[in-house]
Amino acid sequence: MTQLQSTEAAAATRIDIGVCTFQRLSLEKTLLSLATIETPEGVTLRVIVADNDVEPSAEPLIERMRRLLPYDLCYVHCPARNISIARNACLDEAAGEYLAFIDDDETASEYWLSNLLATARKSGADAVLGPVAARYDERAPGWMRRGDFHSTRPVWVRGEIRTGYTCNVLLRLASPVVAGRRFNLALGKSGGEDTAYFTQMNRAGGKIAFSPEALVFEPVPEQRARFGWLAVRRYRMGQTHGRLQAEGTSATARPLQIALAAAKSGYCATAGLLLALFAMPRNRYLLRAIMHAGVVTGLAGARIIHQYGKLEASTP
Repeated sequence: MTQLQSTEAAAATRIDIGVCTFQRLSLEKTLLSLATIETPEGVTLRVIVADNDVEPSAEPLIERMRRLLPYDLCYVHCPARNISIARNACLDEAAGEYLAFIDDDETASEYWLSNLLATARKSGADAVLGPVAARYDERAPGWMRRGDFHSTRPVWVRGEIRTGYTCNVLLRLASPVVAGRRFNLALGKSGGEDTAYFTQMNRAGGKIAFSPEALVFEPVPEQRARFGWLAVRRYRMGQTHGRLQAEGTSATARPLQIALAAAKSGYCATAGLLLALFAMPRNRYLLRAIMHAGVVTGLAGARIIHQYGKLEASTP
């Protein structure tokens, strides 16, 4: 491709950035960070804010922010208390070649979007993930800060990323495994809707890449800087994984999978107890034990716990 052709291709590129929100004051910081990111040459940006509250509570802030952002700001009211509804509203509203997602309690680094786009173009991937770096304050336990329990990065299985998350991602909307795909409304109150979305994308032949420099930051509020919060989250993650695993498994093979997950949970719990005097590795093993216990219940078809709409509303 010549330099002229490359410039023309870039000029035709439009990227929408989706931000799903629910009663969070931190949305303002998120939008201000988007106002300062580098816009790739020849790329047009637009921000879509999907307000998942019963009332359009974020609309006054959006109206104030319009004059501060150097690109279009679109507000969509999509009630209520179901994150899948908000994510799907962003997908429905998006009209560009790409749609990026960032959470309403995160802030973007300057080259966040440029790095996601560069990786997407180089890899040809259907989705590109970036890392989320947790930022702890001095009130967080020392073991938590040392172990960095809240940061988010993809997991590789045999050299492949098989699932993803929506707190930092770029989707290629024209991809056959993205076009028409929507988030599961049944998981919109429990969480795990993004894990299901990307797992099913991968099973349909989609490629997920990683851009390690496409960094966003997430503060860890006091409500989340607790072992109990992490335990509930890990358990729910395990439930989602177990249910997805069960989808492709025959009823006769499922008892073996349940036994394997239970054995992993028992092993990790034992390791945690043996490391009782060492807080960071102890808690890491105990949280893995809880996650595998969630896998057991997910495989068994137990009811998924509902978290969304509770903590979000109480988090600054």
